[in-house]
Amino acid sequence: MYSTRYHKPATIDDALAALGAGDEAKVLAGGQTLLATMKQHLAAPSDLVDIRAIDGMSGVTVQDNILTIGAATTHAEVATNADVRQHCGALGQLAGGIGDPAVRHQGTIGGSIANNDPAADYPAAMLALGATIITNSREIAADAFFQGLFTTALDENEIITAIRIPCPAKAAYAKFNQPASRFALVGVFVAKTDMGARVAVTGAGEDGVFRHAALEAALSADWSESAAAKVAISADGLMSDIHASAAYRANLIGVMAKRAVAAS
Repeated sequence: MYSTRYHKPATIDDALAALGAGDEAKVLAGGQTLLATMKQHLAAPSDLVDIRAIDGMSGVTVQDNILTIGAATTHAEVATNADVRQHCGALGQLAGGIGDPAVRHQGTIGGSIANNDPAADYPAAMLALGATIITNSREIAADAFFQGLFTTALDENEIITAIRIPCPAKAAYAKFNQPASRFALVGVFVAKTDMGARVAVTGAGEDGVFRHAALEAALSADWSESAAAKVAISADGLMSDIHASAAYRANLIGVMAKRAVAAS
C-alpha cells in the first residue's frame, strides 16, 4: 500500500501551492480516470489536490453568444444546463451520452479534456467548436491544446479553470459506442461556425482526436448530408485493434458524419 495526502483548497493559489509541495501531486476533479488507475496501482500520487470546492470552478454562463463552462462542471450539469441546451444543444447531447449516470454526476468537463483519452467525447467537441481552454495562467486554442494520446499543451502543475465556446450556427455529435465502456469507437462532431465548417473525430485516430479536412471542405461548400456522403474517408492513420479495423473505423467516420449533419 502507499499513502496519499488529500487537499481541498479554497483558491487556485492554494491548489498551486499544494501541487508544488508534493513530489508526485495530482489534480483531482471527478476522479473517473485517476482513481481507477490508483486502484489498479498504475498511479501512486503523493498528494491529491481536489479543485471542486474552488469558487468559480463550476457552472455555465453565456455572454455575447459565447458559453463559458467551469472546468469542475460535471457532465450531468453540462447535459441539463438551460444555456447549453439553448446555445449549443449538441454539447449537451454529447455530455448526456457519456458513460452512465454515476459517471456523469461525478466526472467533469475539465478533467476529461485534461486527460485527453483518445476515445473521449469532449475533445472532439472542443476542436469542432473552436473552443479556448482557459488555465490559471493563459488561454490555449483547442487546435493547439490536444497534442496526441493522453497528451496536451498543459504545463506541469497548470490547472484548467474554464472552457470558452463560441456558440455555433449548427452543430451535432454522432457516436458509435464501444458497448462495454461506452467510449467512442468512432465519434464525429460537426459544427457550422463563423470559421466555416469544422469536423472533429474521436476514437479513430492513432494519435487521438483530429480534425477532418476533407469533410470540413465539403461541408463548408454545402452543409448537407449528401455533401458529407461524397467524401472518401481514408483509413490511413486510423487505429486497428480488437474492436475494429482501420477500414471499419474509416467507414464509421463517414456514417457518423452523415448522421451528425442530418441531426444538426
